[in-house]
Amino acid sequence: MAKKRKAADMKTEKKKEQMKHHLAEKKKEKMKHLISEKEQQVDEPKLKKQNLEMEPNHSPQHAGENYRREKKPEEDTDEELSPEEKRTLERKLKKERKKEEKRLMREKGIVVKKVEPKKPSPSELALNYLTSWSESPKEWKFQKTRQTWLLLHMYEKDKVPDEYFSILLRYLEGLQGSARDVTVQKAEAVMKEYDNSEREDSSQLEKCERIRKVLQLLS
Repeated sequence: MAKKRKAADMKTEKKKEQMKHHLAEKKKEKMKHLISEKEQQVDEPKLKKQNLEMEPNHSPQHAGENYRREKKPEEDTDEELSPEEKRTLERKLKKERKKEEKRLMREKGIVVKKVEPKKPSPSELALNYLTSWSESPKEWKFQKTRQTWLLLHMYEKDKVPDEYFSILLRYLEGLQGSARDVTVQKAEAVMKEYDNSEREDSSQLEKCERIRKVLQLLS
């Protein structure tokens, strides 16, 4: 019984290797054609000569027999392998195909650059945090880093546009403890600095207006 099982296992492994080799060869030929189509173009007489040299038995009858010999291991393997074995084999073949593709591309001098996804800026993260608080309160989670950024830059219109500042004012209503006290103290200090300054411009006036709104809300 053990000998029969061993023989069956050997037969299965042999057919796996046959299928693996067959699919790898087919993929290799396909990649060669896609990567450098011009290099693969040859004169018809030369192509026929190569085919004759590589396949002495090139008659339609022999061609059909060769196809059946190549196709049969794959068909037999599909019938005998379990679903789990098929998935495992497919994953292995997929990895090998990717390796082969990369190797062929390196040989052709084709450099594939990995496109790194653009990371959101601190401003985008903070404004998204504020939007989430406003539009999806059930999914929103407090993040001290985002709140700190908002409190630090909330008087700058270029970093916190007007549409977000109106949301921020509602957010500040729930500000408590030391964060609330420190925000009021900083706002008062900046307001005094602006009051004592002789220079006035549009950006300064906009900041002063925002500071007044914050002080009215938190004081």
